Amino acid sequence: MEGNTILIADDEEEIASLITILLEKEGHRLIKASNGQEAIDIVKNKQVDLLILDIMMPKIDGYEVARRVRESYHMPIIFLSAKTSDFDKVQGLVIGADDYITKPFNPMELIARVNAQLRRFTILNQPFIKEKDELVIEFGDLRISPEQRNVTIQGEDISLTRKEFDILYLLASHPQKVFTVENIFERVWQETYFEGANTVMVHIRTLRKKIKEDRRKKKWIKTVWGVGYTFDG
Repeated sequence: MEGNTILIADDEEEIASLITILLEKEGHRLIKASNGQEAIDIVKNKQVDLLILDIMMPKIDGYEVARRVRESYHMPIIFLSAKTSDFDKVQGLVIGADDYITKPFNPMELIARVNAQLRRFTILNQPFIKEKDELVIEFGDLRISPEQRNVTIQGEDISLTRKEFDILYLLASHPQKVFTVENIFERVWQETYFEGANTVMVHIRTLRKKIKEDRRKKKWIKTVWGVGYTFDG
């Protein structure tokens, strides 16, 4: 896990410098960007293993930076923001962030979350989809290819975030099996479940919209009230 390159994009120099000091002590290499455009340029031109993003930045805000980065890159993204509302947190996760930390932050918590994201992405970057030898899954007009991490419906590509894809593949590769919210969180996020229920629900709600469940009489993802979710193929 040591030796990873982390980009901190924040226009508050004091915060960026503090984070640099904290994470360099963990053995990581830090690059700083003071605005959103600079952050995008760095990601395009350098190897970045994890991105810490402020939301309110000059030129391009953190949400837009995350959207553009997610179009081509899969490194973990952590939002670090003074915005504390549930709406802001949900929006950040829906865009494709892996975590959301509010300012002011606990330095030890920041270090723990950064290391957890890097551990999952580098050391544990062989997710549960290997269980089925990466078999393509097909249910009617739905096709899920784990090797390409691609989902199509009637031949149309469906754009999913990394977590949305992993949730869908987990459920679809075990049709009729009921997964609790805790099961889903621990297998997809690969960390101990504490208060991840809302995170799972947000991702499933967005996933349902993207696979157009609102237009279908038969739903693929079913809620088992008081328990969790199951895939009805």
